[in-house]
Amino acid sequence: MLQDSESEAGIVALFEPDQEKHSDHKKNKKDKRIKKQVRQLRREHASPRQKKNVKPDEEDTMDTFLGLFDPAMENETTQDIDELNGNVNHGEVQYSGRRSTLGGVRRGPSVAILPDQLPSEPQEGNIEYKLKLVNPNHERFKRLVSQMQWRLREGLGEAIYEIGVEDSGILLGLTQEELEASMKTLRRMAKQLGASLTVIREKTISGHNGQTRKAAEVLVRKVPDDQYSIELRIAVLGNSDVGKSTLLGVLTRGELDNGRGCARLNVFRHRHEVCSGKTSSISLQLMGFDSQGNVIDQTCTRSRDYDDEDICSQSIKIINFIDLAGDQKYLKTTVFGLSGYSPHYAVLVVSAFSGVAPMTEEHLSLARALDVPIVIVVTKTDIASPQQIQRTIHDLKKFLTQPGYKRVPLIIENEDDAITAGSNQLDNNIVPIFCASSVTGDGLVLLKKFLFVLPPRMSNKEREKLEQEPSEFQIDEVFHVDRSIVVGGLLTRGVVMQGATLLLGPMDNCSFVPVTIGSIHRNKVPCRVVCAGQSASLSLRGPDLSLRKGMKLMSIESRPRACFYFQARTQVLHHSSSICRGFQATVHIGNVRQTAVVEGILGSRGLHTNDRGSVIFRFLRQPELVQNGARLLFRQGSTKGIGKVIQVFEEEPDNVDLYFGVAR
Repeated sequence: MLQDSESEAGIVALFEPDQEKHSDHKKNKKDKRIKKQVRQLRREHASPRQKKNVKPDEEDTMDTFLGLFDPAMENETTQDIDELNGNVNHGEVQYSGRRSTLGGVRRGPSVAILPDQLPSEPQEGNIEYKLKLVNPNHERFKRLVSQMQWRLREGLGEAIYEIGVEDSGILLGLTQEELEASMKTLRRMAKQLGASLTVIREKTISGHNGQTRKAAEVLVRKVPDDQYSIELRIAVLGNSDVGKSTLLGVLTRGELDNGRGCARLNVFRHRHEVCSGKTSSISLQLMGFDSQGNVIDQTCTRSRDYDDEDICSQSIKIINFIDLAGDQKYLKTTVFGLSGYSPHYAVLVVSAFSGVAPMTEEHLSLARALDVPIVIVVTKTDIASPQQIQRTIHDLKKFLTQPGYKRVPLIIENEDDAITAGSNQLDNNIVPIFCASSVTGDGLVLLKKFLFVLPPRMSNKEREKLEQEPSEFQIDEVFHVDRSIVVGGLLTRGVVMQGATLLLGPMDNCSFVPVTIGSIHRNKVPCRVVCAGQSASLSLRGPDLSLRKGMKLMSIESRPRACFYFQARTQVLHHSSSICRGFQATVHIGNVRQTAVVEGILGSRGLHTNDRGSVIFRFLRQPELVQNGARLLFRQGSTKGIGKVIQVFEEEPDNVDLYFGVAR
C-alpha cells in the first residue's frame, strides 16, 4: 500500500503543480545506460578513498500505481548528461560536413564526433560493439551475419554498430587500414541481408606514440519483408498560436515559412481553421527518410495535389505526424488523438515568445498519464529575445524536474546531442529540448537528425507476441468513397489479410456483423497484409452498415462481447468536491470516447482529490467493446482521473444465433 501511494504522488503532482509531494526512491538495480556511463566516468576520476567507499546498488522494489506509469524516477542532472556526451572540458564539438565514404560506406549528411567512452555493450537490443572486423573466415562471417540479422530484428529493421569499441565501452580505435577493412566486412554483411549502412559519428583517438586511431558509429537499416518502410507515429501537442502546424508544414513540405503562417495552410483541413489560424481537428502529415538520412518531402507549399505515394516509395523510414488541437475547447479531440491513435512519441511545441502556458502543462500531463515519451521543441526563436528563450527553457526545466516527475532535460546544441538523445530515448528519462525557428530554419537540421535515429518503441518480441493473438483493428476514421465504406485506424493485435472476414461492432443492440476486407492501403500504398502495430485503411464489403468512431474489427475466433457496464480501479487527480453516484464524465479507453455515469463506488460514498476506489461505470449512449487491463482516463471540466479496467460485464448480443453460427 505504501508503494502504491508513493507512485501515485508522482502522477498527482503532474496535474497539480502547486501540490508537491516528496518521496525518496532507491537506486534501480538495472541502471540505464546513461547512469552506467556517469558511474564509470566518476569511477575513473575518483580518489582511492572514494573508490573504497562506493556502495553497491540496491534493488528497487517500488511498484507502480495500477501498472500504468513508469516509476523509474532517476536523480540525474544536466551535468551528468554533459559528462555522457563528452562535453565536460572538451570545448565545442566539431562537425565534418563532407559527403565522402568510409571503407565504401557513405557518410551521412553530417558526421558528428563520438564521446570519449560508451556504456557497456547491452546483451539485448539493437546495439552491437565490434573492436575490429578484419578478414574473418567463412565460419565467423556466417556468425557475424546471423548476429547482424538478430540485432536488426531487435530494432525492427534498425541496428547500430560501434566499430573500434570494446565490449566494456572503451574506445580503442583502429588504424586507417584496419578501419577500412572492418567497414568492408560490415558492408559485405549488410549486402547479404539487403541492408544499407550510414556512418553517423566518428572519433579520432591519439595514441601514446603519436599514432592516430579512429572509431566509427554505423547505422544499419533494413526494412522488414512484411512492410514497405519503418513507421513512427508522433503526436504534436502544444498551446494554440505556438506554431505547431507551421512547424509541420515546414518539416513535411521542405520550405520555410514567410513569417505570416504560409507553411501551415497545407496542414489545415477546414476553412474555419484557415480563417482563425487554429487547429480544431486531427490532421496527419508524412515525412520520410532515405537510407542516408536525407529527408524525402514535398517542395510544393500551396497545392494539396502532392503525392504521398512518392514519399512512401522512396523512403525506408516514415514519420507520421499527428497534428492535434491546442485550444481549450478542443481538448477532447486532443485527448482522443493521444489515446486513440496510440502515438509512439509526442512532440510538445512551446513558443519562446509567449513562454509556458497552462495548456502546455496540461498537454504534458496528459502525455505523461498515457505513458507517451515527450520531446520538446521551443519555436519562434527568431522573434524572441535571448532572455525570453532562457526564461522559457528555465520554466520547462523547473516543471520537468519537479518532485514526482524528475525527468532529465537535455538541451540539444549540436548533432552529437541529437544522436545521443535519439538512440537513448527508450532507455532513460531524458527529455530532449530543441530550439528552432520555422522562418530562419535554425535548429531544424538537428530535429531532423533526431527523428532519423529515433527507434520504434515496440520490441521485436512484443511485436511477434501481438501478431500471434486474434486480430483487433480499431476504427478511428470513417470515409464513404464511391458507395463503398473505408475505415482508417490501427491494428493493435493479430494480422489482417485482404479478403479476410472479420466481425464489425458493436452495434446498438450489442451485436457484431460479419464483413469482408476488400482492399488494404498503408500510407496510401496498396498492400495485402497488415501486422500488429501498423496503421492502415481498409475497404469493407458487407450489408448496409452504420459505422462510427470507436468501433472495432475483430477476428471471428475471438467471439467479442460488448458491454454497457464495467468496473475500474480509479485515482481522482483533481475534483472540486466529491464524486458520488450519478456523476457523469467523458471516458477515454483507447479509441473509445463516450460519456459514462458512475453507478456505484465500492466501499465508499464518494471520492475526493487523491482518493482511490473501485468504481462501476455505465456507458450512457451505446455499448462499447472494452477489455480487462485497458487504461482509462476520464475528464469533466476541471475534474481529472485515471484508472484501469478490472472487470467487464458483457451483454448478450441480439443476433446470438447468427453470431455463433459465424464463429463456428
